[in-house]
Amino acid sequence: MTDFRRLSDTVFASPQITADDLSEAKAQGIALIINNRPDGEETGAPQGAEIAASASAAGMEYVAIPIDHSGFSPAQVDEMLAALEAARGKVLAYCRSGTRSTFLWALARAKAGDKPQSIVEAAQQAGYDIGPILPHLVRLASS
Repeated sequence: MTDFRRLSDTVFASPQITADDLSEAKAQGIALIINNRPDGEETGAPQGAEIAASASAAGMEYVAIPIDHSGFSPAQVDEMLAALEAARGKVLAYCRSGTRSTFLWALARAKAGDKPQSIVEAAQQAGYDIGPILPHLVRLASS
């Protein structure tokens, strides 16, 4: 069952997806899948190669920017920003719960100059609390 949560007009976050979810993603206009989950994180979860192959078969692009529980690097924020800017349509980013994907989206949007409060509000409307990274959003937005 899909749980695509709207972060913006063009970006959605989701808990772990399966190959079966990609047909719904395609029907909703998703053009790019961003995998923020490292392979091997959970036994039985679909791995990146499976999602990448299914996305390709459905005519969608796929990018992996795995985030483990050690945090977010500047390089990962830059990769996410580049992927979002290069997307040729809507984007679906996923991880175990959608939280890391939302955090990474928020950091990328702050680096792009979006106002931290608007980022926080968008995440809240999608059901994600990004309060823990608010100081980082403020810092990135003012850089």
